[in-house]
Parts: sequence; C-alpha cells; structure tokens
Amino acid sequence: MEMKKRISLELRNRTPAEVEELVVDNCRTSDGEVEGLTDDFKELEFLSMVNVGLTSLAKIPSLPKLRKLELSDNNISGHLETLSEKCPNLTYLNLSGNKIKGLNNVEALQNLKNLKSLDLFNCEITTLEEYRESIFELLPQVTYLDGFDQEDNEAPDSEADDDGEHGYHMVGLVIFQPNFLEQNTSSFIDDDEGEDGAGPTGDYDDEDEDEEGSEGGEVGLSYLMKEKIQDEEDDDDYAEEEEEEEKAGVKGEKRKRDAEDEGEEDDDDDD
Repeated sequence: MEMKKRISLELRNRTPAEVEELVVDNCRTSDGEVEGLTDDFKELEFLSMVNVGLTSLAKIPSLPKLRKLELSDNNISGHLETLSEKCPNLTYLNLSGNKIKGLNNVEALQNLKNLKSLDLFNCEITTLEEYRESIFELLPQVTYLDGFDQEDNEAPDSEADDDGEHGYHMVGLVIFQPNFLEQNTSSFIDDDEGEDGAGPTGDYDDEDEDEEGSEGGEVGLSYLMKEKIQDEEDDDDYAEEEEEEEKAGVKGEKRKRDAEDEGEEDDDDDD
C-alpha cells in the first residue's frame, strides 16, 4: 500500500490537526521520500515509518511537537540536518537497520538539543572502533545509545520510549496513552454487561453442575455423619439390651432358686 493511501486510512475521519500519533509501518513510498504528510499535522507527537523504503528525509514536513520518531529498517544514509529544522523537539530517534556508515552521517544531530535516546543498532557505523565513545562525545545531549547509557545501564522503558508527559507505550503497533484505559473503562464495562445480559446457557449449565456437585458432596458427607451417629446409637441400644438380658437372667436364676428352696421346705414339712 502506498504511503499516501495509508495515511489517509489512518486519519479515520479525523483532520490532520487532530492526530497525535501516526503509524504507517510497512507501506511503500514511490520515490523513497516521505509522502502524504503535511504541515497540517501540527499536533503530531509520535510518528512511526518502519520499513517503508525511505532513502531521504528531505520532504518531511514541519512537525514542531514531534517527540518520538521511528525510522528503522529503511535505506537512509545521511542528510539528517532536516530533522533539526523540521522536528526540533525530538527526544527519541530510531535509525536502526539503515545505511548509516560514519560519524559524519550523524553529525547533523548535534542540533537536536532535546535528543536523549538514539538507536543505530544494525547500522554499519556500529562496527567502528570506539563507536559508543565517539557517539557520546559527538552528541553529548544523548543519554542512551542503542538502549544503554555510557555506564552500560539499560534505559528504563519510560526513558527509552518517551520522557514526555504523554508517555506513549508501544505494544506491537498498538499505542496506548496513560488515560486511554481510564477514558474507555465505561465502554468496556457496558460491553461486559451486555454480554452478561445475553446469558450464554452453556456457562450457566456448567455453574449449575458445579453447584449440584458441591451440594452432592455436602449431602454425602452429612449422610456419612448421620450413619456414624446411627451406628453409635445402635451400639448403645444393643449394649442396653444385653444388660437387660443379663438382669433378666439373674432374676430368672433367683426365681428358680427360690422355687427350689420352697420345694425343699415342703418336703421337710411332709416328713
């Protein structure tokens, strides 16, 4: 897809002046120049043109509020002075995977006074002896080079991405602002409530089965407890019956002895 058409699609019924972030990665330029961008994008703060076939930045428009620029995997070899003229407030610049070969190619970045993070990874310039020391000396305003500072400390995400108040975060090609979730939470909740209102029967059936299963477990447990109690009561009844039988046996034996004693007395009287 051509860059002009892609930019037109990304506007999504907005005017260029309303756009703060723009991602046109993997589209194509017709002549290696920036196309479709105009000075009307005056509120633009984040621009990503990854792998679009750029060879020059000569036609980039004036973007006074632009802070973060992604230009990786293009064919840019130099002539970066345009950036300091058209995008003076850049704080983050990614030129990884381009045709940057020598220090003279990046010397023009000295005029980007707010530049804090520069990425030249996978450019030929990184093979130069003392490459990192030379870049930090040439561009003293830069804090992080290829994601690390002069002491080899990794850049925090907030610094590497953007140190501005907006704090954009990239996840793939999706960009979120800090207030995005806060502003859209109500719509998410409404959607969830709508889905709940639809009432998928499958979910409720599973819940009913779980409840029945749990109730069944409770009934089984109470049943066992009752059986145990009943067994104990039966044992008590059996013990009481045995005791009564023993008492009855004793009484029977006593009656029998009394009867025998009476018989013996009668025999004595007859004599």
